Amino acid sequence: MKKTVILLCLCLVTLTARAQVLRPDAFPPQDETLDAKSLTMANTLEEMYQWNRYPTYDVYVEMMNHFAETYPALCHLDTIGTSVEGRLILSLVMTGTEENDLSRPKFFYTSTMHGDEITGFYFMLRLCDTLLSSYGTSAEITNLLNRVVVYINPLSNPDGTYRGGNHTVANSVRYNANWIDLNRNYPNPFGEEPLDSIQPENLAMMDYAARHHFAMSANLHGGSEVMNYPWDSFTSYERPHPQAEWWKAVSKRYVDTCRRYNSRIFTNVNSQGFIAGGDWYVIYNGRQDYFNYYHHTYELTMEVSTSKKLPTEQLQRYWNIQSHSLINYIKEVFNAPADQPEGIAPHVEADCRVYPNPTRGWVTVETPQGSRNINLSNRPAGVYIIPVEGHPVKITKL
Repeated sequence: MKKTVILLCLCLVTLTARAQVLRPDAFPPQDETLDAKSLTMANTLEEMYQWNRYPTYDVYVEMMNHFAETYPALCHLDTIGTSVEGRLILSLVMTGTEENDLSRPKFFYTSTMHGDEITGFYFMLRLCDTLLSSYGTSAEITNLLNRVVVYINPLSNPDGTYRGGNHTVANSVRYNANWIDLNRNYPNPFGEEPLDSIQPENLAMMDYAARHHFAMSANLHGGSEVMNYPWDSFTSYERPHPQAEWWKAVSKRYVDTCRRYNSRIFTNVNSQGFIAGGDWYVIYNGRQDYFNYYHHTYELTMEVSTSKKLPTEQLQRYWNIQSHSLINYIKEVFNAPADQPEGIAPHVEADCRVYPNPTRGWVTVETPQGSRNINLSNRPAGVYIIPVEGHPVKITKL
């Protein structure tokens, strides 16, 4: 009897420990209750440059344009697309003034696809400023921008972040304006079923990735502190990523550098500070697996603060802890495996014949392995990415 009680207690402890490491984007997501006074807003560009506030939407757009206008030889501003409510999804493209070698790798940072996870939003704006203002004075930054084309999208879900209006992030929410979780809204590379509707924010991001062929990227979140590497759709026991050991080394370098400045950071999920996504919590239709599988971009998810809405008085401290790691992570593009590993499908859409496309119903897809008929009659109009025999096929439904 005593042994039975001990075993039951051990099981309860194990279950409790596992429950504590569920990722914050598991369902149902928990919204934070936070005093709006701790989320000070910058209402002017001058206030934002104090780096102790979050920007209003207008100041955010002004700051992105200011970067491009102040450093025209080093950067330009791209519009990835627009949100459901018409807000801009922006990307700052930076590279050095030395003759542009077309073989330079392209690196992509993007943040805050969950609108209430805003620490990364601040990080990315400050990183833009650091890279641009340090070029020519810091040998490290100058060499980096002369060798890499860096794309930074600070805010990929502006409707969620400014849910309460363009003047505040206090009422920010996880979802976009259609109340859709954007990190459950990408095509699933490991399933055959198309999504009912891919949101405009994600369609724009998918198109941007297809046009620029990023070698490496990271997607910044909040709510925990951990480096989450692929896959998200499987546990590492079920299907480890072919480059899992490389991902562990990259993640460890990020965490170890942060811990030089604060030994307690990146400890709330596990002691090492990094984990395979599916070992933490399995999700489907996430961005990370989509980018890795379809675009051959080595992307991981960075959970950069335990608080989703980090109080403004803590922004400087978190930046000091992680700024070196954020810069060093860009350099990892030079260490990325050169060959596409086994288990990641090559992009062979050109080898497929799809007709009629666009379609109002039935469509035939012919691949080197054979043909397949797909019925989209009951699906809403939109663009679908459907895996057929391992081939990502883009179909437009009228």
